[in-house]
Amino acid sequence: MVDRGSVDTRVRIGDLVLRNPVMPASGTFAEGLAPVVPFERLGALVTKTVTAELRGGNPTPRVCEVGQGMLNSIGIPSKGIDDFLEHTLPFYRGFATPLVASVSAPSGDAFAEAVARLDAPGVAAIEANISCPNIEEDGKAFAMDPRSTAQVVAKIRRATKLPVWVKLSPNTGDVASVARAAEDAGADALVVANTILAMSIDIETFRPRLGNVMGGLSGPAVKPIVVRMVYQCARVARIPVIGCGGISTAADAVEYMLAGASAVQVGTATFVRPTAMLTVIDGLIQFCARKGFARVADLTGAVHDADMTVDTVEVAS
Repeated sequence: MVDRGSVDTRVRIGDLVLRNPVMPASGTFAEGLAPVVPFERLGALVTKTVTAELRGGNPTPRVCEVGQGMLNSIGIPSKGIDDFLEHTLPFYRGFATPLVASVSAPSGDAFAEAVARLDAPGVAAIEANISCPNIEEDGKAFAMDPRSTAQVVAKIRRATKLPVWVKLSPNTGDVASVARAAEDAGADALVVANTILAMSIDIETFRPRLGNVMGGLSGPAVKPIVVRMVYQCARVARIPVIGCGGISTAADAVEYMLAGASAVQVGTATFVRPTAMLTVIDGLIQFCARKGFARVADLTGAVHDADMTVDTVEVAS
């Protein structure tokens, strides 16, 4: 058994070395958590997605609970990049933990312009949320197919010298091909994945429970689906994969890392328990000590599947 104090929690995501593999998911974390969560204990800080333009977000209601999860249709409300640079970024510069700026845009050129502006002191990496609608493809999300993914990531890559993390959509039928396209176009890491498109109806009023009718499903219900996607992406990509979806315990994080994730993002669980990320970090250390792992990073891809094969078409049928 390894002593807990001797477990090395550091992980590498491209050129960035994080003190541990646990960070928030974009949109579930903000400055207001500072009195509750010591930011210095987290592997990285991921901001709420920012856009160049001012955005008010989607109509209410924007959130509803469903079995083992949550639906949200927030709509990426944003005060714009100017406000981010003037007010948000200075706050985070007070912490040594690397800051990852999440960004969204409606076209490849708009993405490039936004990313170039976010290439500022205090930003350690860019998380490009390419799950958003692409106005050049009739509103179809960039991450729905490899071609549009490659086009937008190539423009983002040329616009910044910062590491680029590309956040993929789980709503594509071939996430592995999208992952390869993002890597070939210059991504430094993949975040797998955003929320799953879903819907809920109030059977008393007969009306959709979200003001935008449909929204993104997150929470424990999505974990088996996204673990599968992480596994598929990690098998084809040479760059790090960051798992995101339904993580609320150390066991969840371990499962993602065994599937091939180098780090994880905690989202919905923070709404339920603001200190959830700290619990995951402590639990990872305890797990590694119990299993004899001197380094948390050694969990990545350690699933025992060498003697197993899988036909995804046959499984799906």
